[in-house]
Amino acid sequence: MSVSFDNSLAQSGRSRKILGAILGRPGVLLSSVFLLIVATATFWPQLVTGDNPLLADPIKSQLPPSAEHWFGTDHLGRDVFARVVYGARYSILIGVSAIAIAALAGTFLGLVAGLARGVVDEVISRFLDVVSSFPDLLLALVLISFTGPGTVNLIFALGVASVPRFARVVRAQTFVIAKSGYVEQAKTFGLTRNTLIIRHILPHAIAQVPILATIGLGSTIIQAAGLSFLGMGPQPPIPEWGAMLAEARNYLRVAWWIGVWPGVAITLTVIAISVLGKRWQLAFEGRRQA
Repeated sequence: MSVSFDNSLAQSGRSRKILGAILGRPGVLLSSVFLLIVATATFWPQLVTGDNPLLADPIKSQLPPSAEHWFGTDHLGRDVFARVVYGARYSILIGVSAIAIAALAGTFLGLVAGLARGVVDEVISRFLDVVSSFPDLLLALVLISFTGPGTVNLIFALGVASVPRFARVVRAQTFVIAKSGYVEQAKTFGLTRNTLIIRHILPHAIAQVPILATIGLGSTIIQAAGLSFLGMGPQPPIPEWGAMLAEARNYLRVAWWIGVWPGVAITLTVIAISVLGKRWQLAFEGRRQA
């Protein structure tokens, strides 16, 4: 009981320390505010814009940015600002869903490998070696070539490609924690194996998973946009950022704004996520940023 209470206090103190480190710098604070806006656009886009991202008006095609159309209009007369706002829903949710699949599958495989060891550990480790031998984007492209394009297939492919980074960390942490003093002490209390795993091993083994997920989310969003640009993700007229770039590539000479704003949205989102992820990692490790 005392061991569990001490662990809870330690986790609470660490959480406060991490939160203070995240909000203690202007760059981190700006990134947080920007991501809050992106989150609003993802779940409540109607609060950001009242325009329909799918409504075409050929008479207003390729209009430059103005007071009426902040980001201009595309080749079909659709409002680019509305499409960028609604596009956050697809780009962010694809990235988050893929990372969630990778984190859950990686945690399960890493925990099983770390606890079972022996033949089971060897089989899982060799599987992870095979998967990680391919670049994430290439492996996802290969998987989509078998399953076909589409949002669900894109999420699955990116999720599978990211599994090794989570599984290896959880496996290594499980090895260390299973041999630690407080786990050995908990065993002397007569706790069952399941209780030991759920209460004492799992919470510490997955401590770095949220940080890895935050850092990996940025690269996953870029990969999703790249595959969508190649036609492997959501199909037109869905306003996903990568798909918007693909539609805009033939109009950059005459209407640069069609492709620039989705690119800016991707860039700023990835930078903001990376800033928060790196800062969170430094705070977790107890280091200060120079």
